[in-house]
Parts: sequence; structure tokens; C-alpha cells
Amino acid sequence: MNCEDKKTKKKTSSDTATTEAKKNDSIKNNKRDHKKLTTKNAMYFFQDYDKKHKENKVRIYTDFGNIDILLYDETKYHRSNFIFLTKQKYFNDTQFYRVIDNFVIQGGNSDDTKTRNKRNKIGVYLLPPDTKRGFKHNRGAISMPSSEIEDPYKLASPYEFFIVTQKGGAHFLDGDYTVFGHVTSGMDVADKISRVETDEADWPNKNVFIRKVEIIE
Repeated sequence: MNCEDKKTKKKTSSDTATTEAKKNDSIKNNKRDHKKLTTKNAMYFFQDYDKKHKENKVRIYTDFGNIDILLYDETKYHRSNFIFLTKQKYFNDTQFYRVIDNFVIQGGNSDDTKTRNKRNKIGVYLLPPDTKRGFKHNRGAISMPSSEIEDPYKLASPYEFFIVTQKGGAHFLDGDYTVFGHVTSGMDVADKISRVETDEADWPNKNVFIRKVEIIE
């Protein structure tokens, strides 16, 4: 091996080491800042999350306008869950996928594979109901629907939420679903969404996108 070959080998070895170092730094920087959530560990996670993240006002951006929501401190697991998902940008580009005029608009899901991938990355988990705080399904209430999984405890689907648009409220839902906030501004927007045309499964004929959700306080 001549001197030129030795220099080439040395340079290649150095470049490889640099590349590996950059790769390790990248892995370190992209490391998940939370464990993958499951039904077993979610309550412990959100109990701790509640102590460090006290935000309780969010804004939902749609093509129909914005909806501002106050989240209740009393329903801390559900509030923390919504704040956590907002910070993870989960709700961005999801949809109001179930719309029933003068009843509810339900959001947080989508038929886009990106939504499923975001859920898989965060984790698959359910939240127990928290229905004894005195909050009712008044018009403008934000509540969490039950999971599609059949269970006797009405465990909630944490990735989804619904807003009551029914005049006079939907109090037959009280005791079964957790009210964890209410609309403070933008009920006119919710009403516009509730009047869009839908198919037989209550899915809007034209997708109603949640462009983004952000914390405002």
C-alpha cells in the first residue's frame, strides 16, 4: 500500500466516525420524550403531566372559522390529555368526521393514514370516565366519546372529542361521557359545521378539516 492509499484510508475512517457521531446525535435528539402510552400507564403519565402543564385554553382552526375552548382543571386527566395531544400536533389536519345537526359535531379522527400513524406513534390507550364533577352536556360543552371497543365502563377514546350544539343541551348524555371543557367563543362556527350535508353515517359529504389546534393560554 503506497502513501496515497494510506491517506485515503485514514480519511475514509475519519469520515465514517463523523457520520456515526452525527447519526448518534440525531437519534439522541429525536428520542421520544415520553413512553409509548397504553391504557395501563396513561393515568400515571397524565397525573404527572398535569403537575407540569397547566394550560387550559385552546383554539381550533377550521375553514369555517375558529373555536376557542376552556378546559376544566377539575377533569385533570382529560384536560392534560387534550393539552398533550395538542402539543404533539396530533389534531392538526384531522377532521370533524361525525356531524349531526342540532346535536353534536365530533372531531379528532380522519380517514388519512397519517392520523393512524400519529396514533401508533403516541400509543394506544383509553381513559376512564370522570363524570362526577358536576359538569353537564350543556350547549357548547366539549366531551369525550366512548371507545368503539365494547366495555361496561364507558372508557373514553382520548384522540376524539365532541362539541354539543343542541339547543338546550344534550343532558341524556350526562353520567356516561366526560365533559371536560366548554366553548368560550365560536359557537357560530360550530353551528355552521353542524349544518353541513352528510351521508347516512353522519360523515360530511365534503371533509371539514381541523387545520390545527394550538394553546392560547
